[in-house]
Amino acid sequence: MLHKNFQNIEPSSTLKINELSNKLLKEGKQIYKFGLGQSPFPVPDILIETLKKNSHQKDYLNVSGLFELREVVSKYHTKMNRYNYSVNNIIIGPGSKELIFQCQMVTDMPLILPKPSWVSYEPQANFLKKNIYWIETSKKTNWHLNALGLEEHCKKFKFKNRLLILNSPNNPTGTNNENLEQLSEICRKNNIIVISDEIYTELDFSGEYHSISHFYPEGTIISSGLSKWCGAGGWRLGTLIFPKELDQIYQSVRSLASETFTSVSAPIQFSAVKAYTEDHSEYLENSRKILQKVAHFVYEELSEIGIDCIRPQGGFYILCDFSNIIKNNNLISNSTTLCEKALETAGFAMLPGKNFGIEDEKLITRMAFVDFDGSKALSFLEKNQSIGNEDFKDLFPKIYEGISKLKSWLKDDFLS
Repeated sequence: MLHKNFQNIEPSSTLKINELSNKLLKEGKQIYKFGLGQSPFPVPDILIETLKKNSHQKDYLNVSGLFELREVVSKYHTKMNRYNYSVNNIIIGPGSKELIFQCQMVTDMPLILPKPSWVSYEPQANFLKKNIYWIETSKKTNWHLNALGLEEHCKKFKFKNRLLILNSPNNPTGTNNENLEQLSEICRKNNIIVISDEIYTELDFSGEYHSISHFYPEGTIISSGLSKWCGAGGWRLGTLIFPKELDQIYQSVRSLASETFTSVSAPIQFSAVKAYTEDHSEYLENSRKILQKVAHFVYEELSEIGIDCIRPQGGFYILCDFSNIIKNNNLISNSTTLCEKALETAGFAMLPGKNFGIEDEKLITRMAFVDFDGSKALSFLEKNQSIGNEDFKDLFPKIYEGISKLKSWLKDDFLS
């Protein structure tokens, strides 16, 4: 009955942990949601007001997207990515996840993924029966792909073209890729097409915009959208930006879109124009400050008991290695079991490294530190200019309590 490509398909691990967490909460259990990475901040008021005013928009829009929206998206990425993008090489889609999938679908190339990578890149490739090549990374490179690893892969495996997906600041690590210029040289030399997933780039704590397109624009497809920096995950609006050199891929994705999602919701597209034309600098700056404050707390608290982490540099994730604490334990021998026990014992929901391509026997997990009231935190920061340590527990109670519960469990069971 089922197609062989989909016989063993499972739900996305991030959505699965969120649904499980919500189920346990409804059952009256105390759960700290460090699983799903959803922006805690509200959609800016100007976008909401514009959405209300455009609720009457009912017509199908151009497959590529509303012209006015593509126009402002092209101007935005021309500035940020330092390349002159045409309004006719942009596609507006129902979330960046779907657009990345469609890009994978139309490109007949093996896929290269750094280990670790976001949970959905690999399953999407598996649906399409693509050959997937994982390249090991390490803590020394912030868990990012470096030029040497990519060059060694290209020497070992000979292909006319390849597809590489990069994501920075990274999900699951929250770190930046510092090797983009060197990577661009290897990509250009070996005809590697890059999908640069820049959904978190505006949430880099430094406020800088890093992209491999600064060095390799002609071979880079940019994926972005409103879900992370704009708090609009449920609006399902993503963008794909193509250089003119990759127009053939653009045209194929556009044709595929015409036979699948047709176009994104018209009211959403009309209101999204404001996301690219209004000044959101204060909103963004305060969002970054808040996330950096929470990231610092989580990093310091976990490091204090011996959990091995790298301090996040953007977004809202941290990758954690528990192997210094949990040693030779018969009850917990892999990251999957570790996450199950943490949820069962401490009510702490996180994801195993296995979901991101890391070997399950490595006791590595990913945490998303977004379980707080973003509106309250933004309002506080607007009035007080900074967040003191004495304010943390009041502004981020679930973060504070969740980390405390996790630490207490680990201390009682493994460090006593």
